[in-house]
Amino acid sequence: MTIKAMLVGESWVTSETHYKGFDQFGSVHFHLGAQPMVDALSGSDIELDWMTAHDAAEKFPFERSGLDAYDVLILSDIGANTFLLPPDVWLRSKPVPNRLNLIRDWVADGGNLLMVGGYFSFQGIDGRARWRRTPVEEALPVRCMPWDDRVEIPEGAHLDPVAPGHPILSGFPEGEWPLLLGVNEVEPKDDATVVARLPPHQGGHPLIVTGSHGKGRSAVWTSDLGPHWLPPEFCEWAGYGVLWRNLLGWLTAR
Repeated sequence: MTIKAMLVGESWVTSETHYKGFDQFGSVHFHLGAQPMVDALSGSDIELDWMTAHDAAEKFPFERSGLDAYDVLILSDIGANTFLLPPDVWLRSKPVPNRLNLIRDWVADGGNLLMVGGYFSFQGIDGRARWRRTPVEEALPVRCMPWDDRVEIPEGAHLDPVAPGHPILSGFPEGEWPLLLGVNEVEPKDDATVVARLPPHQGGHPLIVTGSHGKGRSAVWTSDLGPHWLPPEFCEWAGYGVLWRNLLGWLTAR
C-alpha cells in the first residue's frame, strides 16, 4: 500500500554579515533540512510531498479538501505563527480559516499527524514555536511545555526502548542506535504510549510517543529530522529510513 504524506517545514534562510577590517559584505543561504528524509524514502512505498516553511504561509491548505489528499501530515521545525499569520491576515487584516483547527479536526475524522522535533517544533527555542495550547496540541499524544523546551545533549545520547516489542521499533540493525544530540522536552498525555525515551541518567525524556485523537492517530519523534540534533552518522545509518517508514506505517496501519 502506498502511503501519501505531506511534510511541512524543514527549510530556512540564513543571513550573514562578513567583516574584513574596514569593509563588510552580506551573504544569504537557503537551507533544505529535510533532504535526508527525502533521500531515505525515495523508491519506497511512501510518496512524500515536501512543502517548505516559506511556502507554507500561503500554500498550506485553507480547506479540508487539501488535507484529504494525504494519509499523513508531518510538521517539522515550523512554528504555529506560519499557519496563523498568512499574508492576508498579517499584511491585509483579512480573516481566513484557522488552519490549526483544520489540522485538529482532520485528525479527529481519521487523519494522521506526526510532529518531529526541532528549534521550531513543540514550544521551541525561547518558546517561539508556540504550539502549546493550540488546537494542534489537542491532536498530539503529548503536551508542550510553557518554556524553551530544548534539551541540548552535546555529549550525545542513545535511544532507550521502553516498549521493545512495539512495531515502530522493529526491523532495525542490531546494536545501539547512533548518538543524537538533543530533543524537545514534552509531557505524554495519560492515554499515550511512550515507545522510546532518553536514558534515565540523561533525563529519560520521551523520544517516541504514540496516541490517538478521535478516529485518527498521532505520534511524535522529539529529536530532529536531520542535523544538528541528528548527526550525519545517524542520517546515513541503515536504520534511519526504517525509523520513518515504521512511524508512518504505524500511523496508517488500521
